[in-house]
Amino acid sequence: MANSKRQLFQKRRLRVRNKLRKVNAGRPRLSVHRSNKNISVQLIDDVNGVTLAAASSMEKDLGVIGQNNVEAAAKVGTAIAERAKKAGVTEAYFDRGGFLFHGKVKALADAAREGGLKI
Repeated sequence: MANSKRQLFQKRRLRVRNKLRKVNAGRPRLSVHRSNKNISVQLIDDVNGVTLAAASSMEKDLGVIGQNNVEAAAKVGTAIAERAKKAGVTEAYFDRGGFLFHGKVKALADAAREGGLKI
């Protein structure tokens, strides 16, 4: 029986997240969400259940409202790296969810690495 795209996405997301939980060593999680119009990222402390920092392409400060491309993702990645430093976080593990590590997701991760966040 064929699975829908949504079911396949959810299976992929759970598979990725469960693998990462085994090797995270108490580090916060850098969780990415990509939609058709925006991209957002959160730095989450799963032990305490708290969001430490967040960035999104919907923020006016970044100047990428209405854009959903690789350049917008790179700006969001740079912003999350700066905010993570302010929150006192230097390393995290990258949770791509069910998204492939390609294009916008890869650009966001590379920009966060260049900003000083160890992923």
